[in-house]
Amino acid sequence: MTNFQTKETLQLLKDLVSIPSPSGNTYEVISFVEEYLRELGVQTRKNRKGALIATITGKDNSQHRMLTAHVDTLGAIVKEIKPSGRLKIDLIGGFRYNSIEGEYCQIESSDGKKYTGTILMHQTSVHVYKDAGTAERNINNMEVRLDEEIHSIEDVKKLGIAVGDFVSFDPRVEITNAGFIKSRHLDDKASVAILLQLIKEIVTARIELPYTTHFLISNNEEIGYGGNSNITDETVEYLAVDMGAIGDGQATDEYTVSICAKDSSGPYHYQLRKHLVALAEEHQIGYKVDIYPYYGSDASAAIRAGFDIIHGLIGPGIDSSHAFERTHEKSIRQTYDLLYYYLQSELVG
Repeated sequence: MTNFQTKETLQLLKDLVSIPSPSGNTYEVISFVEEYLRELGVQTRKNRKGALIATITGKDNSQHRMLTAHVDTLGAIVKEIKPSGRLKIDLIGGFRYNSIEGEYCQIESSDGKKYTGTILMHQTSVHVYKDAGTAERNINNMEVRLDEEIHSIEDVKKLGIAVGDFVSFDPRVEITNAGFIKSRHLDDKASVAILLQLIKEIVTARIELPYTTHFLISNNEEIGYGGNSNITDETVEYLAVDMGAIGDGQATDEYTVSICAKDSSGPYHYQLRKHLVALAEEHQIGYKVDIYPYYGSDASAAIRAGFDIIHGLIGPGIDSSHAFERTHEKSIRQTYDLLYYYLQSELVG
């Protein structure tokens, strides 16, 4: 039986989503994870892309496993300073402008200063704009209203804000009495929290893994290439831990672990998928097998990069992905349990 710590895992998740980390600006959150693992005495290293790789040596060092979850999130970047002093933004990651309308945000200048603002339609006021409800939510109509006294482009420049500065969204994280976790960026910080808590149990309980195992905390997944490198020649299995997408026609829910059979990249490794299902059934873990039609993972990025690996994808079910996301502690627990037994199982290859 696993020693899953619900309160500790959810606090870790809350800490993670509260650290701004849009793709391209993940230094702070990577440092947080690095320090967490350092305190556990786990060996880590950074790759040139800024991702973090933790390694636990197993009984068999000739064959390896790799698990990955990503800390980078959706975000935006300053594209233009308007004459009014408001900011035009371009998106980082695959989401729609309507999902961030009315959202509080933070702008980080290149010299490290941080400013708050709100993302709004230019035509927000219904008392002024007849098309406030019908105007298209796009790059031209949406802007950031800074919480500073500004009247011109020069006023903004005096703050140190410039084109290329990163914009992150307020996560608005909340954990309810019913066990729901509501927050932006559960994709994929829920999975990162699960992996970190799992590593802690392996270390503190002195569990000897059957194979040397690498944990890649990737930082460019939202833009497509987070987990496509630094895979050792000995790696046989590569398992991405990322959100399960919920919606019409989907089997995934907020209370079980989602095992992906296929996404936009094609089917995942059939034998590994069957192995994960068998482990879930053996240990009475709630699961759903599902297909994510508009989705790609670090595992599929690794396959596209040409690595000769067995690849799979599992994760907690996340509602309203790439918007106001929600999951339940049950899904976090089921994902944790499946990973716990998977890491101690035999390779399928």
